[in-house]
Amino acid sequence: MRNLRSGLLSRRSWVCMQCRRASSSPVIAAASHNKKTKLPDFPARTRFAPSPTGYLHLGSLRTALFNYLLAKRTGGQFLLRIEDTDQKRTIPGAEQRLYDDLQWAGLHWDEGPVVGGPYGPYRQSERTASYRSHANDLIQKGHAYRCFCSAGRLDTHARHRSQAGLPPGYDRKCADISAEESEDRAAKGESHVVRLKVEGYPFFEDLVYGKSGHNRSPKKLDLIERVYDDPILIKSDGYPTYHLANVVDDHLMGITHVIRGTEWMPSTPLHVALYNAFKWTPPRFGHVPLLVDKSGQKLSKRNADIDLTFFKDKQGIFPASLVNFAALLGWSHTQKSDVLSLKELENIFNLKITRGNTVVAFEKLWFLQKAHAQRFAANGGAEFDDMVESVSTVVESTAAPEQLSQILQSRPLSEVITLLLRADAKSFTNAEEFVTRNASFFQTTLNRPPYTSTNQTTQIPISSLHTASVALTLVPAAHWNIATHKFNITSYDGASAILEDNPAPADVDTDEAKTRIAADKSFKKELYHYLRWALSAGAPGPGIPETMVILGRDETLRRLTEARGLTVEKGARSPVAERLLRDKAKAKAQGQSMGTEDRSWMGSLAPRA
Repeated sequence: MRNLRSGLLSRRSWVCMQCRRASSSPVIAAASHNKKTKLPDFPARTRFAPSPTGYLHLGSLRTALFNYLLAKRTGGQFLLRIEDTDQKRTIPGAEQRLYDDLQWAGLHWDEGPVVGGPYGPYRQSERTASYRSHANDLIQKGHAYRCFCSAGRLDTHARHRSQAGLPPGYDRKCADISAEESEDRAAKGESHVVRLKVEGYPFFEDLVYGKSGHNRSPKKLDLIERVYDDPILIKSDGYPTYHLANVVDDHLMGITHVIRGTEWMPSTPLHVALYNAFKWTPPRFGHVPLLVDKSGQKLSKRNADIDLTFFKDKQGIFPASLVNFAALLGWSHTQKSDVLSLKELENIFNLKITRGNTVVAFEKLWFLQKAHAQRFAANGGAEFDDMVESVSTVVESTAAPEQLSQILQSRPLSEVITLLLRADAKSFTNAEEFVTRNASFFQTTLNRPPYTSTNQTTQIPISSLHTASVALTLVPAAHWNIATHKFNITSYDGASAILEDNPAPADVDTDEAKTRIAADKSFKKELYHYLRWALSAGAPGPGIPETMVILGRDETLRRLTEARGLTVEKGARSPVAERLLRDKAKAKAQGQSMGTEDRSWMGSLAPRA
């Protein structure tokens, strides 16, 4: 069969140089940087070949991602192939879950199961005839032979060598069986395997580690006998071993680059030897570092806490966050920020992969989760809609309906959640934790601790805080927005509230302007502290202007009134507060709304008495 990689290269000759320079294709971009980044200057065909004997985990997601990104960066194709020849260990439903997890992560394959393609079938259990045919080709050419040794003989031989302290190996007892006898015994159904007759394990040039391989002799000499590393290609049940199926499929599917974990490096010389036996050109190999925990122990794929289901279903991680996190495990870039979308990764990916083990620090994952939440909140779109829906679902399942109804009034829940997420996206880890953090927005009964001042040097009367909070509530519904609240809090004359009760001694020479600035700053700090205590029982969360808008005018007024009642005995109301309350009550009795005339809201909401 014609080598597909050669075909891909030859087709590029039809593109004129002027068109190439003008094109924005990632292939051209790759060509201009290939020396530094090891990117090919032709479209790469890569593959991800999982086995349905387990589920997708963090390490396998990274492998799939690197192959996907290399294909996309060079304008090539990303293939999915299911390696299901180990029927005994296959887990029911694992294959479908692999599809679901890859699609959830946004890694859509160009060829493979479900979508099809010109080099199918893409499930190895449906390709066994091809493997047997290629194994027979090797037998005919003298590069492989049938081995009829019984399991008992092989076990005895292995134990004999082990007890003698010798390395394992096979003595090639069946290698000298004539072709005619071998064919006859196989035709009669005698149990056998097919072994590769290894003539050497060559070095190979790894994209990450450079010149690699063990280059060991195919034969082992010792005082007892000669033994050989002749690996099995076809098992006694007729199914291929991983090595044969992998090599045959990669060749027939035109794979140009294989990115996989370093645990496969010891097998790569065998694969190269197989390519040489077939007289095929091997793909380029790149081995990515092992993932380890902080103690240096390998992350096991059987640990539940690295299974993709754990991340997406138990922890509520965004696909973008997990893909971003996986990409940074052993890969470096030159961007100013580590926060990268899949599309951004496609545009900048290269093969600058680090050597040595990579420590997985999950703190980075939570940083990325919050960063992507802020991106979604700022940009909107489907991801933000999903956030709103997930938080709304949690609120509806946990909040008391009567309390929620009082807070919402006539507003839909999604509108309030949207406001809350945009105000506090920086804290978002998942929907459950977000609702727990912001529980005060969905309950009318607050368990406020006794109010205590944060100011240790200047005494700020509680009555002045009451006055300021009452003044802020005079904003009519038409002006009840974040910008208005920010302006009014910023412009409120807090200096007077302090200096009237704490005048400077007459014999002290002070700079009046500096004194007023310091007093205003001190008062504003205390006012923010008081309002957070009054509106959310002191819980961390969005800023005060945002909190007032999320709660709505009626609920804000109710909470401030309730908070004032809890602190009024600690200080009498100021004359200003009394007047404002009287005016508000009078307007309510007359069915009017205070401040309906344009006061250009209001510079300072607390007029001096």
